[in-house]
Amino acid sequence: MSQIKVETAKVGWPGLQPWSIDELHAIEFDFDRIGIAQATSRRLLAGRLGGQDCLVVSAAASPDAWDWLQSSPSDAFRVGVVPDADFEAALARHGSSMKAMDSVQVDDPTATSSEPPVEELSLAGLAAERNPVVRVIGSTVFDAFRSGASDIHVESNPAGARIQYRLDGVLVPGGRIDGREITEQAISRIKVMASLDVGERRIPQDGRFRLRLEGRDVDFRVSVMPSAHGEDAVLRILDRRALADEHAGLTLERLGFVGHELAVLRELVSRPHGMLLATGPTGSGKTTTLYAALSEVNTGRQKIITIEDPVEYQLAGVLQVPVNERTGLTFARGLRAILRHDPDTLLVGEIRDQETAQIAVQAALTGHVVLSSIHANTVFDVLARFSHMGVDTYNLTAALNGVVAQRLIRLSCPRCAEPVPIGEPYRARYPVLAERDHYLRGRGCGQCRGTGYRGRMAIAEVLRIDDSIREGILLRESPRVLRARAVAAGMATLEDRAAQLVAADRTTLEELDRVADAG
Repeated sequence: MSQIKVETAKVGWPGLQPWSIDELHAIEFDFDRIGIAQATSRRLLAGRLGGQDCLVVSAAASPDAWDWLQSSPSDAFRVGVVPDADFEAALARHGSSMKAMDSVQVDDPTATSSEPPVEELSLAGLAAERNPVVRVIGSTVFDAFRSGASDIHVESNPAGARIQYRLDGVLVPGGRIDGREITEQAISRIKVMASLDVGERRIPQDGRFRLRLEGRDVDFRVSVMPSAHGEDAVLRILDRRALADEHAGLTLERLGFVGHELAVLRELVSRPHGMLLATGPTGSGKTTTLYAALSEVNTGRQKIITIEDPVEYQLAGVLQVPVNERTGLTFARGLRAILRHDPDTLLVGEIRDQETAQIAVQAALTGHVVLSSIHANTVFDVLARFSHMGVDTYNLTAALNGVVAQRLIRLSCPRCAEPVPIGEPYRARYPVLAERDHYLRGRGCGQCRGTGYRGRMAIAEVLRIDDSIREGILLRESPRVLRARAVAAGMATLEDRAAQLVAADRTTLEELDRVADAG
């Protein structure tokens, strides 16, 4: 990370040149350079004016703002100071015209309305907010949302707390909270938002709330956990409009399935009965792949029913049933009821227990198409999972059409990617890299928050359960032998797909190694 360099020598904030009102209005602010959380707490705004990077400093900026700037990633800036009122007005102009977050409406599960009213969070409100705890939590939420983060981690330590965002599946720095007292108040603020017990600090707590951000209703799932230095909190961000945009026109090709894998997967989905399983770790895109598979058969001529926890996206023409453990509607109980509802195709969000596994297998054996996910690392680990849940191996092999094992692989940032040599061991191991002398890896920039990666795509290995594989399973052959059979039949492994992306300048050898270790 390069150090910020300024054109104006600084001797206290009054030593900076002031920005004129015309200049301030002409600046195009860039919150990738300095995020919302730091902009509002440090009273600093980064942007561009006339093609040059610039920095707007409020006269009320915190004393340590300059030290923080010196350790932050960026290039040369032209720096100027403005009165605090002008700073707030500038921040408000570049936010949405929404009211400040003085209180948060909790999403009450007992409420009769399915869409309760929500409070709105805006840059204008954050700029005017005088409570530092409300400001730091609000600005952190806003910054994470704009960054496309899936989770916010608030991790307590002896000096206060570290804030991290999960971007593209990896934790990246998001800021910090200085001081134990302020950290405790920040955790309490999160608890109030999620309707949790503020006074209880000895046991884990879970809750949820909803905010309106830039015109979107965004759900937050909250987990608070006691730690050695107080409490830690994780906020999962569920932007339903983003999910709707992601799934609009969702196809297997858009997810990254190509060639042989695409043809095999389409053939498996189109069979009149049997089970197709998606497997992989949490957050590997299994549900999205199952939705895309459903889109292949959702022609309106079949009865399609799903049971999910939760229902993440509304599918047109599909009956979707949400699991509700509190009322006794489990996967197993819901699945039994669904089978009496004359379905052709079923999607079971996840097979978690023996009862659900038994019912799903029986449904596949009695003429239904069953799509589901299960937690396992590889396509062959699925067999051990079902065996552990007491499912008869013969019934499983008779019911199972195929297994998709997948990962989400990070893509090199197109803005800062630069060529890096490929070592001889990689060229020798992967034929697709034999003629390559370099790959592209991001060096880190404001657009990718210094990670070198921006965005992800799915890669998968698709196993068709043919007679050869069935025979090997019934003979209890080792996973190594079964994998050799599958590769001989044309299955491309996760490593193969990752290597192809490296050769296409889409990802890095580091991501290839990560996938190879995970697979």
